Amino acid sequence: MKFSFLSEYQIRKAEHEGQLDNLKGAGKPLPASGDGDFAESVGFRIMAEAGALPKEIELKREEEAQLKVLQGTTNPDARKAEMQKLADIQLRRAIQEEARRKYYSQG
Repeated sequence: MKFSFLSEYQIRKAEHEGQLDNLKGAGKPLPASGDGDFAESVGFRIMAEAGALPKEIELKREEEAQLKVLQGTTNPDARKAEMQKLADIQLRRAIQEEARRKYYSQG
């Protein structure tokens, strides 16, 4: 039996039994997918709830914080130094993301 048929059957059965009535968020559009695919988002959420964030998420937070520092910096020399820090963080994040993509594309 195909998985798609089985999953469709289970959905129809749940609908018929009323298990899908009055669910949280019913009638509202699905949230935007954001970066990456849905499976990645779910995986990241599960890891965050377990207190184990991947390095690329930590680097994303560092990048956001560094952007705020950069926005508040007006001195040209200090701004250049802050831009170098931001570039370093972005490079490390890109390396982590590429490593994850390569890892998952091997399977």
